[in-house]
Parts: sequence; structure tokens; C-alpha cells
Amino acid sequence: MKAYVFPGQGAQFTGMGKDLYDQSPLAKELFEKANQILGFDIMKVMFEGTADELKQTKVTQPAVFLHSVILAKVLGIKPDMVAGHSLGEFSALVAAGALSFEDGLALVSKRAQAMQKACQMNPSTMAAVIGLPDDKVEELCAGIKNEVVVPANYNCPGQIVISGSMKGIEDACELMKAAGAKRALPLSVGGAFHSPLMQPAKEELAAAIEGTTFSKPLCPIYQNVSTHGETDPATIKQNLVKQLTSPVKWTQCVQNMIADGATSFTEVGPGKVLQGLVGRISKDVEISGAAMQ
Repeated sequence: MKAYVFPGQGAQFTGMGKDLYDQSPLAKELFEKANQILGFDIMKVMFEGTADELKQTKVTQPAVFLHSVILAKVLGIKPDMVAGHSLGEFSALVAAGALSFEDGLALVSKRAQAMQKACQMNPSTMAAVIGLPDDKVEELCAGIKNEVVVPANYNCPGQIVISGSMKGIEDACELMKAAGAKRALPLSVGGAFHSPLMQPAKEELAAAIEGTTFSKPLCPIYQNVSTHGETDPATIKQNLVKQLTSPVKWTQCVQNMIADGATSFTEVGPGKVLQGLVGRISKDVEISGAAMQ
């Protein structure tokens, strides 16, 4: 069975999507429609913007979404199952037919703006922890009192990203190193994504999701929160809202997709991050990146 996976924030690069725009009339039409929906020229930032311009959350999330979804539409992919890493879950839902292109982009834009606002309210950050078992990372995070520190991304065995307050992450990195982590490295991100500090963004996004029509997807979507293949629109909505303050259980999603019959994984969108993670989770599946012929 073919699984298609969609990357999240951090996969962006200058010039992303330009080849799609130049080669496909459908891509050109969708990019131009995106400019109208967003109310600014996202094509200009994607095709010509600097790395710093692309790094703004309100730009990054729509940019990665557009690259993934437009590529999926141009290639006409027909997945047996889908999953997306954080933001990528919205791309996966459009590719699976649960959300329209227009509604998906509007929600991603709302999500990005709400998250950026939450980051400004509470200065916070994230850090990558390499080389410790999941349960040890969880135990050390739970032991830090009076600060917010939680596991945020279970990316693959031995690689977890933690999220929280500036002081909390600083303290946690010292504890992780003392416990034998190969690395505990703060990331250059705008805030503590997938932590309780995203609660204000969660409330804003919940209202937008409730007001959006979701259809039954054409195939199961393995969501970050539940890790199982979901097809019920009401459940999918609930999980999307919970995702902002809950960890991305990527390792578990991929393991469950394999248990349910996935034999090949294709990453759709910018970069190769998910191909690397899937390869560390399992050596027994085919892995590739989607590309125009």
C-alpha cells in the first residue's frame, strides 16, 4: 500500500514552488488563487524571498502547505493512506479530499497567525534531544517544576523535540546532557509549538475549524494526536484542534501505517526531512520524494 506524507514548518527554502509554477498551468492557477485568499503576494516571497522572510510563521506555514498541496494536485496522487507532520496534516487532509484547497489554505493562514500571536505573548522555544529513550526525556521534562517543558515531537527513535519556556528549555537541555544525551540543542524557532503555551492559538483555531466544512476523506489520515487512521470528519476536526497543544507522535503514526499495510512512503512537498525520519523508524519500506517528471 502507498502512503503519502507531508512535511511541516522548517522544510521551506528560497525558490520553493517556482519550478511547479513555470511547468504547470494548474499550479499557476492555484498559486494565483492563493494570493487572493491570503491577501498578499506569497509567490514573491516563496520564489524570491530571503531565508529570513520565509522563516516568519505567517509566511512559512502557507508556503509549505502550498508547495505540498499544489505538487500533489499536479501529480494527481492517489494515496491509500496519508499523514502530515504538524502543519503537514492540513496538506494531507486536502490531498485526501477531506478539505478543499481554499478552506485548507484559509485554515493554515489562520493557524499561522494565531501561533505567531501566541509566541509574542509568551517568549518560548524548542530544543532537539538526540540519543535518549522517550521515557527518559518524558521523566526529565516532568521533573522540571515552575516552568513549562514538554515533549513536542516524537520524530523517530532517539530523536525528540521538547518545547517550553525559555528557562524551562535551558534547564531541560542541561539535564538531558547530564543524563547522557548525545545532543540537546535549542532550535531557532519562534515559540513553543505543541505545548500548553499554544493554548491561545488553539482557541482561535478551534473556532475557525468548527466553521469549516470537512468531508469524509478518500483514505485514512493518521493524525499526530491519535496516531491511528481516521476517516470520521468530527474526529478529524477534534484532533486538529488538540494538535496545537499536544505532541506530534510521528514515530507512532509511521509504525501504525506500516502495521496497517504501508509498504512505500512518498514525501510530498519541500525537503527530505520525513524521508530521513521514516528511514530511521523502519528499514523495511520503500522511501521516495514526489517530483514532477
